Amino acid sequence: MVQAKTELKARARELRRAGRTYDEIVAELGVSKSSVSLWVRDLPTPRRSVERARRMAEARWSPFRQERDLARRQAIERARQDVGPLSERDLFLLGVGLYWAEGTKSKPYRLSEAVTFVNSDPDMIRVYLAWLKLVGVAPERLRFSVMIHESADVEGAERYWAELVGRDITDLGKTTLKRHNPKTVRKNVGADYRGCLVVRVLQGADLYRRIEGWWSGIVCGVRDPQRVNRA
Repeated sequence: MVQAKTELKARARELRRAGRTYDEIVAELGVSKSSVSLWVRDLPTPRRSVERARRMAEARWSPFRQERDLARRQAIERARQDVGPLSERDLFLLGVGLYWAEGTKSKPYRLSEAVTFVNSDPDMIRVYLAWLKLVGVAPERLRFSVMIHESADVEGAERYWAELVGRDITDLGKTTLKRHNPKTVRKNVGADYRGCLVVRVLQGADLYRRIEGWWSGIVCGVRDPQRVNRA
């Protein structure tokens, strides 16, 4: 009896080292799960078991993720339809807010009336360029350049942004390379990382003053709606 138990224990440990799960060992040896646990608990969990557990968890949660993803897509589509056709005034107000949130601004301690917009989102760039066209900025007044980490695909990013704005890559200004810090764990990596595009408007002081005035008008409208209505 003792000999048989010793042999079962040895076999259980052998199977565990081979990557078998507790349930698989129980089924093969015909012993209790508690016995198997006692015999092999000092052995590391086989990688196969970890991967199997991961697959089982994925299978269990996959329907919920699919349902969540479908609900997310449907919510986004409903919201997209809420916008409807975009009027020139819609784009005008949107562009003012977009610039004031993302564009460079003059400071009390540093007067600067340059119109410069920096962003990594291609759709933000598209909307901003449409707005510049709306407010009368001619294409020849625009200058583009790229800002990107030196460890990324710099040439690929330059080609991407040049194509997006409809320019030849040779028309771009000098690319600004950000130094790579090995201690920093960057999230913006991979094929989709293309740095930021810098959009500058030449001779932009007058436009900057108008942007500041437009934004002030929006703020006044929020602070005192009755005053706007009376006007």
